[in-house]
Amino acid sequence: MPENSALQFVDTNIIVYAYDVSHAEKWNRARSLLEDLWKSGHGCISIQVLQELFVTLTRKIPKPIPVDTATRLIGDLGQWRLHTPGLESILEAVDIQQRNHLSFWDAMIVCSAKSMGCQTIWTEDLNANQVYENVKAVNPFL
Repeated sequence: MPENSALQFVDTNIIVYAYDVSHAEKWNRARSLLEDLWKSGHGCISIQVLQELFVTLTRKIPKPIPVDTATRLIGDLGQWRLHTPGLESILEAVDIQQRNHLSFWDAMIVCSAKSMGCQTIWTEDLNANQVYENVKAVNPFL
């Protein structure tokens, strides 16, 4: 198992780009990042990410993928380190939201990454290179 300092949380949008071929440049970078995380064993996600991923890939991208393909992908990603938020996480996310002036959903992402001991969140949704709760947001496309 990798050290916690090497653990990296991946937000939904990064995974979506790995399967949405309509954004070629982002598609290449996202796929490369996910491949690296698979090989290293450092990838982390949450139940929230898996839920958002299913809806986005099957309904919201220009060329939605079939439900069975999305289901297999979610099953595969579920083998990563997975945060399953409970009541304590929701309450902590509210505190994170207030301290960092984030949307609740972004605060849940930060909460999950923090709870898992990640030092990095790969995302486009948070301010690049800003540290939230000792977790650095990194935009892989910059």
